[in-house]
Amino acid sequence: MVTDANRPRRRADAERNTAAIIDAGLDCFLADPQASMAAIARAAGVSRVTLYSHFPTREALLDAALDRAVTEAAAALEGEHGLAHVVRTSWRQLDRHSAVFAAVSAALPPDQLRERHERILAPVRRLIVRGQETGQVRSDQSADWLVTVVYSLVHAAAAEVQAGRMDPADAPEILTSTVLAAVTAVAAVTAVTAVTAGAAVTAVTAGAAVTAVTAGAAGAAGTGRVPG
Repeated sequence: MVTDANRPRRRADAERNTAAIIDAGLDCFLADPQASMAAIARAAGVSRVTLYSHFPTREALLDAALDRAVTEAAAALEGEHGLAHVVRTSWRQLDRHSAVFAAVSAALPPDQLRERHERILAPVRRLIVRGQETGQVRSDQSADWLVTVVYSLVHAAAAEVQAGRMDPADAPEILTSTVLAAVTAVAAVTAVTAVTAGAAVTAVTAGAAVTAVTAGAAGAAGTGRVPG
């Protein structure tokens, strides 16, 4: 008999089981898109009866796994941040979302997939459009294409890390610099280059001036005269 006293505990147990099943489902579907419900139950540490009591069909579990991945990625994209910050701090979540999306895409309705995918594409697209409006992001390519470029580079970096060809500690900066090089407007790059070159010229000129003054002082010391 279920009493009022033990209802909260049973509810907490059910929530833990649900979370464990979704976590296991994510891992299993990423490793094998055809993973069986029995394999997922084993990975979650629950019985098949428990699994089916939470998710009556495989499609229901696929949907929940995709929703979890989308929610995690969307949370990583929250806030008023620039593209560089988003790529540097959120690239793993973005890659995980797309990997789950690919794993479940054959089993879920297109409209359902499109709505979930748009939740992740939209924030990056907004950053691209805002950059195009301010002249920081190239406008000779469409925003949709540049979003595709960003995501393609994110997946490439994740693949390189997984293959052991890139140090995970170096990946955020390498990826960010590559993304910015691909999407930054030529005028913005030219301006930064000009400023950098100007600073270098100033430094060289200042260095030459210091050298000249130093040389003059040294000559004066040798002759006993004070430079006039």
